[in-house]
Amino acid sequence: MPNITASISPSMATSHQPLPDQQDPLRKAAVQLEATFLAEMLKSAGLGESRESFGGGSGEDQFSTFLVRAQAEQMAQAGGIGLAESLYNSMKEAQND
Repeated sequence: MPNITASISPSMATSHQPLPDQQDPLRKAAVQLEATFLAEMLKSAGLGESRESFGGGSGEDQFSTFLVRAQAEQMAQAGGIGLAESLYNSMKEAQND
């Protein structure tokens, strides 16, 4: 079986770099806000909805929100869509005023 991952370079995985200084309280707040936004967008896109043909059930319905939230948090921690960085810069600017 051919190794299909050998041709994928790490730089192709994401266009955003992880956010620097993850311990800053303002940055943490910005990342959490982006994660919340991404979770809502993922839910709107249908991620976590039970499939008709396979799966489903009350357990899947109850825990799908945890899955969506965890995926959104991972996306935001990895750089997300750049919203956290923009929010952080705005909050930092407002704090300095």
